Amino acid sequence: MTLTLTVSDEVRALVPGFTHLAVEARGLVNGPSDATSSALLDDAARRLAARLDGRTPDQDPHVAAWRAAYTAFGAKPSRTRNSAEALARRALADGGLPRINRLVDAYNAISVAHLIPVGGEDLGRIQGGMRLIRATGEEDFVTVAGGEETVEHPEPGEVVWCDEAGVTCRRWNWRQGPRTRIDDDTTDALFLLESLAPMTLDELRAAGDELAELLVKVSPGARITVRDPE
Repeated sequence: MTLTLTVSDEVRALVPGFTHLAVEARGLVNGPSDATSSALLDDAARRLAARLDGRTPDQDPHVAAWRAAYTAFGAKPSRTRNSAEALARRALADGGLPRINRLVDAYNAISVAHLIPVGGEDLGRIQGGMRLIRATGEEDFVTVAGGEETVEHPEPGEVVWCDEAGVTCRRWNWRQGPRTRIDDDTTDALFLLESLAPMTLDELRAAGDELAELLVKVSPGARITVRDPE
């Protein structure tokens, strides 16, 4: 069954031109990062450095557009960076990109190489459809702090992804909750690529197609469907 993704009219009005592309993957076999997934991250970091050519990530037009979107809903983009900028900064730092697991490494590589926010959700843990909304402030966001599970609430007006059980990602694509996170047990997943102008639909599709290729590389035999941008 295909997961339903809905973007509210309030978000569309706040940031016109927002587009997302979903990649569904089933029959995945995940596991610890290995030489293959690590090489994907190293290649992505090299591609990022070539793309930026000495500039900082926030000087890239697509990252700048995301900074403006964060400002539009009241976030401070230098304090809570969108996921693409945050990963890009790590890629350029001395420590480099973290190695998480094969599937996360694959979508992080796409995020860095294309400078686009990419998220991954375990389809078996999503309850109902997913919606991108402006929060009322009463929604639950279950996370972990100090080793203990805790419930936070988004700020009123904050842009969040949520399902029927609560918020799955705060501040658009800033911080994902652990409930739907991809781990070693994940077999079915949804990967979400999010774009704003000046990124074109062709560029978005190219990133989605490359992600599909990388998923098969790190998990041979997986069944991949790349959905049309919405």
